[in-house]
Amino acid sequence: MAAVCAIGLSRSVPRFMTQRPSPLFLSPRHALLALGLALAAGAALADEYTEVQRLQGAGQSAQAFERADRYIAANPQDPQMRFIKANLLSALGRTDEALAMLTTLTSDYPELPEPWNNLAVLYAARGQLDKADDALAAALRINPAYGTALENRGDVRVRQALDSYLRARQLDAASAARLTPRIEALQRLAPASATAAPAASAPPAAQ
Repeated sequence: MAAVCAIGLSRSVPRFMTQRPSPLFLSPRHALLALGLALAAGAALADEYTEVQRLQGAGQSAQAFERADRYIAANPQDPQMRFIKANLLSALGRTDEALAMLTTLTSDYPELPEPWNNLAVLYAARGQLDKADDALAAALRINPAYGTALENRGDVRVRQALDSYLRARQLDAASAARLTPRIEALQRLAPASATAAPAASAPPAAQ
């Protein structure tokens, strides 16, 4: 088969979550206190997320992992830092570990579409386009208006169509005149997605 273009998808990156105040019925004074504590806790969490990503950006991967692991050990029910760690693993080429962590997140937090999107990114990078498409379908079942996943699914399907046309032309030389214009049109699309930088999108807090 002729060589085909690589595919690059847009990765979901973390946002910062804030804690919600207690839903219990409180006096105005205690309600304000609860809200203040909740906002302070949310700011502290955001600082932890920011610091781990700052360490990664500074090339201090060991320190980033150490801080992330310490946070996860203390807050095992918080998906945010696990999502950040999966991105750290992916950035360092530790794809199998990133896949395992994202897969666990999809099981533990089935309401979040972003882990599915990032699974698709990793599958597509490996050329596993059917798995990438399935992962994006799962993300879109959770949130049909998830723009990043919709864009990524379009990129995956461009690549799938390109692969199919190339294979068909290889198997049937008589189809070349008909298929070559389609192949060339898709090849003009595919390199753009292959070289694009990951777009910033954010996972919602688990409810």
